[in-house]
Amino acid sequence: MFLSPRRAPAARWKTRLTGTALVVAAAGLMSACAPLVLGGAAAGAFVATDRRTSGTQVEDKGIEFKAANRIRSALGERGHVSVNAYNRVVLLTGEVASDADKQAAELAASQTENVKSVVNELAVMGNSSLTSRSNDVILQTKIKATMVDARDVMSNAFKVVVERGEVFLMGIVTEREANRAAELASTVSGVQKVVKVFHIISEAELAEKTPKGPAQPASAPSEQR
Repeated sequence: MFLSPRRAPAARWKTRLTGTALVVAAAGLMSACAPLVLGGAAAGAFVATDRRTSGTQVEDKGIEFKAANRIRSALGERGHVSVNAYNRVVLLTGEVASDADKQAAELAASQTENVKSVVNELAVMGNSSLTSRSNDVILQTKIKATMVDARDVMSNAFKVVVERGEVFLMGIVTEREANRAAELASTVSGVQKVVKVFHIISEAELAEKTPKGPAQPASAPSEQR
C-alpha cells in the first residue's frame, strides 16, 4: 500500500510511502535508526553517472545552502532541519517544535531561488539524539552497500535521505527502477519505512540519458591482391 506524504505541488514528481507492513515483511526492520544515503538504479549496461545535468547539480547545491540559511533565519535554534535538493525539488526532514515552525520552514524553502517544489517531511517532536544521527550514518552505509551488491542498481541514480529509520529516495528514474530501489532499501535492518520522492521518466527517456560507450573505429578495408 502506498500513501502520499504532504508536499507542495510538483509536476511529474511522485512521492509514495512503502507501508510498514511491506517493510516488516521484507525483513525485521523495526529499530530506531535513520540516515542520509545515496542509492541508485539502472538495468542492463549501466554507468555510474548522475542523471542531472552538471548545471543542475551545482544549482541543487546552491539551493540546499540558501534554503538552509533561510530556514535558520526563520526558526533560529528551534528544531533540527535537514535540507536536500534534487532537480530543484527540496526535501525537508528532521524535527521542529511546532506545526507553525513546520509551515515556516516550508515557506522559507519554497521562497528560495530556483526551487520548483517542497516536500515537507518534518516531524513535530523533540530533536533526535546524536546517537540516533550516528546510527543514521551507519544505516546509510548499509543501504549503499546493499545497492552495490545488488549489481542491478546505479548508486548515482538515487539520492537517499534517512531520518529516524525513515528512508527517502530521490532521483530521476523509471517506475521499474523506483520499485527496485525501494525494495532493496526496505530489506536493510533498521529501516522503518521507505518514501519515494521521484521524478518518474519512461524507459525511452532513460535510454536517451544513458551514456553510450565509445564508438568502435571502423576496420580498414583489406588490400585486394
